[in-house]
Amino acid sequence: MKKKLMSVLLAGSMVLSLAACGETAADTTTSSDNAEAQTETQTETQSADTTETAAATSEVAGTQEAVRLLNGKPEINDQMQALAAKYLEETGNVLTVETIGGDTNASDELKKMYQADNMPDIFVIEANQAANWDGMLADLSGEEWTNKTGFELVDSTMGTIGFPYTVEATALGYNADILAKAGIDPSTLTSPDAWKAACETLDSKKDELGITAVFGWCAEPTNLGWSSGTHVFGQYLDAGLKADDTTYIDLLNDGGKIDEARMKNFAEFIGMMNQYSDPALLVDGTYDNQVAGFKEGKYVFITQGNWCITSPADVNFECGFAPYAFEDGINTIIAGPPSYWVAYSNGNVEGAKAFFNWCAGDSAQNILVNDAGLVSPFDDCQYEAVNPFYKSMNSYITAGNYSGWHTMLKKDGLQNETCNVFADYAKGKLDADGFVSTMAQVISAYYAQ
Repeated sequence: MKKKLMSVLLAGSMVLSLAACGETAADTTTSSDNAEAQTETQTETQSADTTETAAATSEVAGTQEAVRLLNGKPEINDQMQALAAKYLEETGNVLTVETIGGDTNASDELKKMYQADNMPDIFVIEANQAANWDGMLADLSGEEWTNKTGFELVDSTMGTIGFPYTVEATALGYNADILAKAGIDPSTLTSPDAWKAACETLDSKKDELGITAVFGWCAEPTNLGWSSGTHVFGQYLDAGLKADDTTYIDLLNDGGKIDEARMKNFAEFIGMMNQYSDPALLVDGTYDNQVAGFKEGKYVFITQGNWCITSPADVNFECGFAPYAFEDGINTIIAGPPSYWVAYSNGNVEGAKAFFNWCAGDSAQNILVNDAGLVSPFDDCQYEAVNPFYKSMNSYITAGNYSGWHTMLKKDGLQNETCNVFADYAKGKLDADGFVSTMAQVISAYYAQ
């Protein structure tokens, strides 16, 4: 990625939480954001009791002590094991990859590890969790890899603390082939009126196009609250803003305030999504239902990010992103690292630093991009992501039409409250005005705790 995203400067204290990014639902077949996003909510996909390790028994003598990395993305466990094997082959250093998930909550697992004095050397956090680890993360300033990216996580007191292992984007993913058949140019979807017209056209041609619904949107809060409460809600915070514009996240973090006019416009857009979604998916669906329906061409749009389709073999159509244009002129997607690898200050810091420098290099990037389907955050990476959304995603980023992942800076746990408001709206318990007033009440109450 050639464009630089302003490093995040964290200020103020956050509520204590040891939740680490990478939590996912208990389905090992789900893709990256199922794994990434549920980092903010409840569950993960593989149990720490069934942790896999790589290269730990090799006889190659390395220059560093073994490094333990806690992986919270179980869907790339095999690729992470391959990464560890390649690291051993090229450097003689041992990287032990431990993958957690299943019924194990990442925050609970890290608490247990911390209490047992068994912390990994490298683990994953979101930007808003940095304050929870104040004094326990190594400063990575000045490392070689920091000269090759603008996506590192910088804390105002702790320094450079986060290594960006991928860049992700979220907006309304679309099936370009269906839009073309319907005569809709996705580049024109930059206003509420344009969206309304497109939805009406697509809905009127459902039989002709062979689709079930315009949107594959699921507001079920128990398993998909991470999606509505974080990523969809994040569009209210950032859609249409430049990457360094923190207007609405600052307002949110100032005691839980919202811009009611903007929230009303957002609510009306979500109401349109509710209207043109598959009713069964909207209220009671799962992540797997949502992604499978999009892959099968049942839905024209999906409320996920590039993590939901990682391989060209997964679909037989062109994928792209369209903005949540709930106000005239919104033409951005959210892009950047939603989470980071960090080094535990009381662990093998030198080993972690050595791994990070190697990981930013060619061999590691080849595995992470070409095999794991990630998007590289490093300027000199020669590999273009195979992800079907990459072409569209990169076009926004190179044009500067991307907003920051400021949803990751909200008070930790807020998504568990806001997701229920989306669910009630989807069920018809709230109208647009009720959505706004309930959001205001729920958010204010949560910040008051």
